[in-house]
Amino acid sequence: MRRIHSFLAVVAIAFAVSAPALADSFGAIAYSPTTRADGWSHSFPTRADAERRAMRECSSRARDCRVAIWFKNACGALAVGPTGWGSGWGNDRRRAELEAIGVCNRHSAGCTVTRWVCSGAP
Repeated sequence: MRRIHSFLAVVAIAFAVSAPALADSFGAIAYSPTTRADGWSHSFPTRADAERRAMRECSSRARDCRVAIWFKNACGALAVGPTGWGSGWGNDRRRAELEAIGVCNRHSAGCTVTRWVCSGAP
């Protein structure tokens, strides 16, 4: 029995060493509080690339865009109310949306999710 456990341990270590690591995947959401325009990105290799893409999309429709949230191997969401907004992230869409609504509700009533996106990696 001891030999089987030792063999399984060696196989597990060999698999872990030879298995390729999954690359990180970044995403971002940019938002304009004045116009309510947004931009988003997912599946980028770096945070800077994800933020740049989200800002480029948002800035094509508004001048006061800012990065509302960035995330890595996760999901992000943006919630907007009549007098404020909020963003959040989580391991899945539902968690990201709940976080964004919670932050938005600190600044406004009647917040709803206007954008969500998940990065490409699990």
